[in-house]
Amino acid sequence: EFWQVIQSIRESALKAGVQIVTGDTKVVERGKGDKIYINTSGIGLIHPQSDIQMSRIKTGDLVLLSGMVASHGMAIMSKRSGLEFQTDILSDTCHLNYLVGQLLDRFGKKIHFLRDPTRGGVAGVLNEIAQDARVGIDIREKDIGISAQVEGACEMLGLDPLYVASEGTFIAIVEPDIASEILAVMQSHESSRNASLVGLITSDHPGQVVMESRIGGRRIVQMLPGEQLPRIC
Repeated sequence: EFWQVIQSIRESALKAGVQIVTGDTKVVERGKGDKIYINTSGIGLIHPQSDIQMSRIKTGDLVLLSGMVASHGMAIMSKRSGLEFQTDILSDTCHLNYLVGQLLDRFGKKIHFLRDPTRGGVAGVLNEIAQDARVGIDIREKDIGISAQVEGACEMLGLDPLYVASEGTFIAIVEPDIASEILAVMQSHESSRNASLVGLITSDHPGQVVMESRIGGRRIVQMLPGEQLPRIC
């Protein structure tokens, strides 16, 4: 298993164009650990065209999602003891540095904010943005991509996919005049071919995320009060 992990790390690093430059190992007493723990830190350079911060988000900006949601969280859950799904659910984990670099090269400061929806999922991240930036966010359920297998697994376990971690997906908040061009660039990449425009920054209901359902109703998407399994990070 350790050799498989090492090989996977090597292959992923090659794909992402990054180097593993140092490492260390620790040994714990038998029964005190759970197989393999890996902790990583990354060092890089800030893109010269980037200006990514909450204070730049403004009314009229559009919210883009680079891919489907909840795949990673449900892939982890499917491997936990006592759970069996009829179909294999694959994590969406992948490197996004080339895509994000290309977007910043082309659109620069017109991209106001980027964030990965890991802990708390899409709902958690959007609520943090709405509260910290003091804006309202309107989203549409029909535009948020989720695979049939993941949706079925979430329904079976009573989980809301909006709160489940997505590792290979990011949220982008951009100026409205570039949204269609950014979507075209995203959809040209294998990792983000399911990218979609999912919402709008509004001056209405500041601090809240409001979702239009598939049947046209509207509801507030609240911050989850407790931990929703699976806990990924």
